[in-house]
Amino acid sequence: MLRPRRIALSAVLIVAAIPASASSAPYAPRTGKTFHGGVGGYTVANMADFARLSGRRPAVYGYFFTPEWVSPTGGDLRWQASLIPRSASQGARAMFQLSTSVGGLQDGPEVISPRGIALGASDAYLIALGDLIAASRQVVYVRPLGEMNNFHNPYCAYNGNGSRRGRAYSTRAFRQAWRRMALLLRGGNVARINRSLGRLRLPPVLTTRTDLARARVALLWTPFTVGLPDRPGNRARAYWPGARYVDWVGTSFFAGSSSFWALERFYRARQWRRKPFAHVEWSLWGREDPRFIRRLFRWIRRHRRVKLEMYNQGALLPPKYALRYYPRSARELRRQMRSRRFNAYPRLAPP
Repeated sequence: MLRPRRIALSAVLIVAAIPASASSAPYAPRTGKTFHGGVGGYTVANMADFARLSGRRPAVYGYFFTPEWVSPTGGDLRWQASLIPRSASQGARAMFQLSTSVGGLQDGPEVISPRGIALGASDAYLIALGDLIAASRQVVYVRPLGEMNNFHNPYCAYNGNGSRRGRAYSTRAFRQAWRRMALLLRGGNVARINRSLGRLRLPPVLTTRTDLARARVALLWTPFTVGLPDRPGNRARAYWPGARYVDWVGTSFFAGSSSFWALERFYRARQWRRKPFAHVEWSLWGREDPRFIRRLFRWIRRHRRVKLEMYNQGALLPPKYALRYYPRSARELRRQMRSRRFNAYPRLAPP
């Protein structure tokens, strides 16, 4: 699905890759609770509007953007850092949803390939991102390279016709890129990180620092439940970097184009069945559909590992997803939000 225009993609959505000594945590709500969240828009007014329409203020608020992966600037990083207290002012944690596509739009030119990230071309950005998250003292969720098995994204291993995009975009390159991102974002002793990279046959981090910031970051790995195109090599498990590098597993799920059968199969997959689950991006699809909302929330209630659901309002995209255009569906969502299951909010560190 198209991503809103935002040239500064602020946090590398890189799920932490830790060797045995590094620490990670999903920062999920307590047992029996699910965080309610929203995506779309970059201002406090956007968050307040979403809270009014959905019937509950968000516990997590997401931002799409493409950072300057290979040459981070102070201005971009300051903008990214500003999103964290902006979310906290509304009682929410921030989620950075990072792409490599220029302008944050799908089907566009890219900033860097998965292989480029794996070989260290984005290390300076990842280190700076970890620093700014650590300095905020807040928990930040990072969703790097979401929907990686969707050919509309430049980091997918396949073209729409089923042909492969080449070595720099292979599923192996993606897995290696993810592991490197996780190791750098989670931080810790550089010598230990380099030993882990060496075991992965990846080049070391080139820095004069002895330690990287230990940010309070949780990484979300979120493919489509079915590959687009649907090829054996483009299925979700082909992009799986390993449980130690992932804190959450989730997916995108849209009215009119989603299969509950495929969702159930994905949810129960052996590789990630112990991870908290996120509907990290769900929405209507160009028309009223309160029945879809009822069915989705019935599914959520029956699956205890679902700890986060986030509605995507589309931000700067055409009004295909925004709740304000679908009053009957918005009313149904507000009815679902009355459940005490969604009365969950994170503890935020003092600014």
